[in-house]
This record gives sequence, structure tokens and C-alpha cells, in this order.
Amino acid sequence: MVTTSKSLDGVLVKKAHKKTRYTEKEIKELESCANPETGAMYFLRNFFFIQHPTKGRLLFTPFEFQERLVESYHNHRFNINMLPRQTGKSTTAAGYLLWYAMFNPDVTVLIAAHKYAGAQEIMHRIRYAYEDCPDHIRCGVTSYNKGSMEFDNGSRIVAQTTTDNTGRGMSISLLYCDEFAFVNPTIAKEFWTAISPTLATGGKAIITSTPNSDEDQFALIWTEACKRFDDHGNDTEVGVNGFFAFTAHWSEHPERDEEWAKEEKSRIGEERFRREHECEFLIFDETLINSVRLAELEGVDPIRRLGQTRWYKDVSSKCTYVVSLDPSLGTGGDYAAIQVFELPTFEQVAEWQHNLTPIQGQVRILAEITKHIMEECQQKSTDLPQVYYSVENNTIGEAALVTINDYGEQNIYGMFLSEPIRKGHVRKFRKGFNTTHKTKMSACAKTKHLLESGQIKIKSKPLISELKNYVAHGTSFGAKTGEHDDLVSALLLNVRMQKILADWDPAIYDKMRDSGDDEVIPMPVFVSF
Repeated sequence: MVTTSKSLDGVLVKKAHKKTRYTEKEIKELESCANPETGAMYFLRNFFFIQHPTKGRLLFTPFEFQERLVESYHNHRFNINMLPRQTGKSTTAAGYLLWYAMFNPDVTVLIAAHKYAGAQEIMHRIRYAYEDCPDHIRCGVTSYNKGSMEFDNGSRIVAQTTTDNTGRGMSISLLYCDEFAFVNPTIAKEFWTAISPTLATGGKAIITSTPNSDEDQFALIWTEACKRFDDHGNDTEVGVNGFFAFTAHWSEHPERDEEWAKEEKSRIGEERFRREHECEFLIFDETLINSVRLAELEGVDPIRRLGQTRWYKDVSSKCTYVVSLDPSLGTGGDYAAIQVFELPTFEQVAEWQHNLTPIQGQVRILAEITKHIMEECQQKSTDLPQVYYSVENNTIGEAALVTINDYGEQNIYGMFLSEPIRKGHVRKFRKGFNTTHKTKMSACAKTKHLLESGQIKIKSKPLISELKNYVAHGTSFGAKTGEHDDLVSALLLNVRMQKILADWDPAIYDKMRDSGDDEVIPMPVFVSF
């Protein structure tokens, strides 16, 4: 048996450095807890006891999203978690931190909470779990008080209030920041500046909060963590700052449903519900697409990649394909982007983007995409699909027109679709589509209608990410400062092409039409030189 002794505050704890006799079952349980891959979840399910506010002492039974949360803790060095209130995020973290300290020797775990009471509450949960843990599982302690615990394996857990000097000078193995969005913005910035160097030697970080302002340090880290696409738009799992972003919806809590949400909204109000439970930042920009609809959009992984073109669906000879190119200089600034949609299903089929591909390469990729559509259909049927392609002809687009002419339209499968000259307009005809404030806003309105009504189906994660940052700027729309909107621009061009084709195909027209669209569009123009 293990000898126990009373701690300073009268609680029984396991003495440090005492010889212990184990049964075969206890050895297996200890081995399972010590497993570096599965040990954390085994410990939480079997030896982590919690204090439920109404049910009292309970063995922790994690919900599905809490299991995913623990996996994100364990599998990623840097974690940022935006979670609704009262979903057990602090309890889950307390269990993981206790396991981490007891089964990893010589580590320092720092808990930084925005208030002293918050830091003590997390330590209370850790202490409660430790005191209920059987002796054959828990470490012996060399120091045990309300603000810290030190184990005989050389590890320790320290809880402090978040200040601009918290953790400075410490060699931190695991940093846990609780409700970081509610730390004073100035303090949060200074704290993060001071704490980052202490993690440079290999330490881990877990930042957890419900959202507050969209301009605080938590929002900044979260935003950078959500930028997880490489130059070609491929998912990199972690953001550009190295953080893995994790979130869960309130409905993933098995005890919460629409009836609960209705009662909660009536009790705390719509705005607070959206912040505390829907995890929306209090300060947010006016996005082109309704924020509720944006939250519902879920991207999928491509079914295949041809080069750097992402394909989301097989093509059919019975459908029409619209291919739009928004060109760029290809010098590392703005991205060139291509969108491919299928009509009359209005489903996204493929997508491409890059900011270092020259215009000649952009046109070549456009040609390869149309060729692939034709060749894939030839393998399945003797019929060939209808394919229309076009480019924006503003500024850089002029170079794209010259390149297409040099490449040879006859070498690009499909028909070059151009914007017709409207009645009463006197101007020289130019191939492609010219974007003005009026045409852009018209395309924005049509795209908004199609997306919010669920008629157009977007599958690209990078495109959805850009739409979430596509916001109002005065009388127009564009990307937030520091973001890109090239995939959205290619989408808008694609929708403009669809509007013209709608006059030719009744199936397309029925979907494109809405109560506010009474504009008569002339026949599309196809010109060959």
C-alpha cells in the first residue's frame, strides 16, 4: 500500500518518493495512462472525477466534441479553441493538464486566466481530480497549495492571473490561457509578446475562449490560425501562425436543443446569445453573404487534383460548364483564380489559384481545364459537353486577351463567351467581361441571392474562407485589409457568365430568376478573328 500524508490544508495526498507495490491490474492501468498516444483519453475516461453543479461527484464522460478537443490538444503543438460558454472546455482542459503533468516528467504547466478567481477555479478542478485519483495512478507531491502543485516526477502546475509579466523567465512546457479574449487588450498583447519566447524551445500552447472583440489578441491569433491554405489553396491543417483552430457548435452538447436555445435567447438576448453560444465576435463587418448562411457553408476535400487544380465533381456530357479566369500579374501579389461551375445544377466543379504563375501559364491552365472536361466526357459518352470560358478584361485582363490570341482560341476547347454591347451603349467591342462598379454590384447581388437561397452549391474551403472576409467597403464590397478576394472575383465573373447563358437555357433561367431581376440581357456574343 502507498503511504499518504496530510497536505498543508488538511487534504490527503500521495507522499513523494515512496515505494509502492502494484497488482497486475494496476500495472496495466498505469501502462494505459502512460501511453503517449492514447493515455490522455484513457485517464480522462477512467480516473478523472469532476464536480457536477447538480449531480455532484461524477466520473468524467466526454462528449464527442470533447474527445476531438483532447485530440487537438495532443496532436498539435499550438491550439486555439473558440467554444461556447458552459460546454465543459475548462473541465476538459483541467483533466488534460493533470494527465500531462503526471505522465510527462520535468515539465512546467502554466495556467494563465484573465482573473484570479478563474485561475483558482481551474486549479480547484485539478486538485479535486487529483485527490480522487487512486494512488497507483497519481504521482506523489512535493508541494501542494491553491496556486501550484509540484510532483515527485519533477513536473509542476502553476496558476496565475494574466498580466504583462506572467510567465516571464519561466521555461514553460505547456501554456494554458483561459478566456483569453477577455484579458485587457493592452495586457494581452504585452503578455503574448513576453510569453512567446518561452515557448520557442519546444513548449506547447492552448488558448481557449469565447469571442469578444474582433480586434483583440485572441481574435488576431484566431484569424491567423484560420488562414490554413498554401499558395495554391490546399489545406495545410494549421494556420500560417502554426496554430490549429478548433471550434464546436452549442448543439453538439447533447443536453442542448432548439428549445434550449429559444429559452436562452429570451433570457439573455439575441446579441449575447450570438457571442456566448454562437461564437460570433461582437464587432463584425457587414459581409456580402448573410452571416448565418456563411456559418452553414461547409467545404469538402477535392476528389482529386490535376496539377494544382482541385476537382470536386466528375463531369457529365449532359451538362454545361462555365470556366472563368480572374487573371493577375503572377508576381507574388494578387492571386490569379479560375472557377468552374456546372449548369443547370449550379455546382462548383473545380478551382485553381496561384500568385506566382505568369499570365501565359494562367491561360495554359485554363486550356488544360477545358480539355480535361472534354476528355473525361469522351471516355463516358460520344456526346461532348458544352463549355464556355471567359476572362475579366480590365487592366491585367488585356494581357490575358493578348495571350489567348497568341495561344490560339482553336487550341482551347469550348466557346469564348464575351459580354454583349448593351443597347444604347456606344463603345468598341472587346472580348471578355469588363468590370465596373455597376456590373460588380449586379454580380454581387445575384451571387448573394443564389447562395442565400441555396441554389448555387460551393464546395471549396478556400472560397468559403474568402467569402467570410468579403465585406462592405463604402458602396462596394471587397476583402478585409490583408486578405484576398481573388476566388470570389472569379466566382462573380462566373455568375455574370451564367446570367448571359440563362437567356438560352430555360433550366438555367428558372434558377437565375428572382423577383428583383427584371433586367433584359441581350444575346451573348461570340467573335472569332
